[in-house]
Amino acid sequence: MLSQESLSLIDVEVAKYPPDQKQSAAMAALRIAQVEKGWLSQETISFVAQYLGMPAIAVFEVASFYNMYDLHPVGKYKIAVCTNLPCALSGGVHAGDHLKQRLGIEFNETTSDGVFTLKEGECMGACGDAPVLLVNNHRMCSWMSREKIDQLLNGLREDAKHE
Repeated sequence: MLSQESLSLIDVEVAKYPPDQKQSAAMAALRIAQVEKGWLSQETISFVAQYLGMPAIAVFEVASFYNMYDLHPVGKYKIAVCTNLPCALSGGVHAGDHLKQRLGIEFNETTSDGVFTLKEGECMGACGDAPVLLVNNHRMCSWMSREKIDQLLNGLREDAKHE
């Protein structure tokens, strides 16, 4: 179900733990699977569970608890806006509203062209940089004014056209 390259990456994570503690690599294995597949289907979660020798429900509990895992298909670019209190007080809510207006979607929706999904994010540990956005769980964007949000969206749209 996963490529040999992904399985090799998971094996590296598993090797960090004692042999009887393979389940400790569940979060890393889910991240690797999501990078390959784009999201975590029930089949992918079950495959990861089997690979790690765990019950599928245990891996699903991990995947459903943390907001960086996607249990449904998402757009090419998933943008998470931190709206926790410190960020909310420093423009996070306004950033979210601007993104909703620009993209024509609400939180937990994907644009009709499949390019953007908008999510509310939990604390990203960068309260002093608010408002903060996280693109595809890997790219942190700080001090996101309306102008910077517009530049980000334009750049991502342009990138999507060329792929």
